Amino acid sequence: MADLFEPERADRAQPGRPLADRLRPKSLGEVVGQEHLTGDDGALTRLIRSGSLGSMIFWGPPGTGKTTVARLLAGETGLAFEQISAIFSGVADLKKVFEAARLRRANGRQTLLFVDEIHRFNRAQQDSFLPVMEDGTVVLVGATTENPSFELNAALLSRARVMVFHTLDADSLARLLERAEKAEGRALPVDEEARAVLVRMADGDGRASLTLAEEVWRAAKPGEIFDAEGLQRVVQRRAPIYDKSQDGHYNLISALHKSVRGSDPDAALYYLARMLDAGEDPLFLGRRLVRMASEDIGLADPQALVIANAAKDAYDFLGSPEGELALAEACVYLATAPKSNAVYTAFKAATRAAKEHGSLLPPKTILNAPTKLMKTEDYGAGYRYDHDEPDAFSGQDYFPEEMGRQSFYDPPDRGFEREIRKRLDYWSRLRRERGG
Repeated sequence: MADLFEPERADRAQPGRPLADRLRPKSLGEVVGQEHLTGDDGALTRLIRSGSLGSMIFWGPPGTGKTTVARLLAGETGLAFEQISAIFSGVADLKKVFEAARLRRANGRQTLLFVDEIHRFNRAQQDSFLPVMEDGTVVLVGATTENPSFELNAALLSRARVMVFHTLDADSLARLLERAEKAEGRALPVDEEARAVLVRMADGDGRASLTLAEEVWRAAKPGEIFDAEGLQRVVQRRAPIYDKSQDGHYNLISALHKSVRGSDPDAALYYLARMLDAGEDPLFLGRRLVRMASEDIGLADPQALVIANAAKDAYDFLGSPEGELALAEACVYLATAPKSNAVYTAFKAATRAAKEHGSLLPPKTILNAPTKLMKTEDYGAGYRYDHDEPDAFSGQDYFPEEMGRQSFYDPPDRGFEREIRKRLDYWSRLRRERGG
């Protein structure tokens, strides 16, 4: 084993430098997990061959190589590399950076300006990049974990090409761990199962995988090999990357909602567990389950809304972790319930009609007449009390006369709505027979 790792042990003679920094790729070909950008036929590789980069936005999760690739691009193209962070920089800092870039350009060298967290600049600050991008003073490479379509100015986006960085898959993370072992000159003290757990703990973040590897080496006693349980005990499991204000929040709640709508209880439970594990507010999830019950199940199973609301209240009563089981129960119930959006669709149609015909009065027959004047105007005249009619159904038209009868609710022939469909068809027949 020692011979296998011996060739790259020279990197170990740099105490104090984190492993992730020591293993930073020295060429685009060494970048792991972004082959669609940095491989032989990758988008960035093609740009380098063309001899012209142009400004770009790197969009992707943390730990996927955005900063590293920006540095390598500057090295591959001979551009001066300048890095700033939108978190720590203001207008004065930008002016200094732009002036330095102009001076370099006057001396015949262009600048690749890497702006980390570029979405944190406000609209005016983002606009300040436009002149130096247009006149070629800088090649802007902005990095963001947010969706550029929502967070960046349209003018800035129109001048830059968006490059999407992917979360590292298990194979890519495994390759990083192998590199770490070569650099350290020793194998990770974990068994096969624990190694797979270590990869999962990294949650697609290459930097995190190397940091976790360092923690394992520090924690291991001589000759000790960790199994999966031991690994989790010494590492204290790193929480998945998840920021409730960012795309991860919206992506996962969307995945949960669509899994419930698609009647897949296993996928629904997985996304529910991921969000709970990542620190999502369980009451938020409870409210979303209530919404799913009314939007995607509706009257196909009237108990769905009752159960979802009860689960939300149960969590509110029990708290965590006991209350999470109630949310899981509701999640499975909703996913396995018959589905119908008929009420949801009907309500939207009724809302459109209300906006369009909001000034029309209901027919006078169904209006009360609390004053003599209203009685003289025939308010309530001709109203037929349904409970006094055969089948407790009068068949009257309750829409404004100018509108005529409308049809919004169209229940499908499944779940409880099959019974509702029978009732509606029955009442429709009676209405035709009685001229309502």
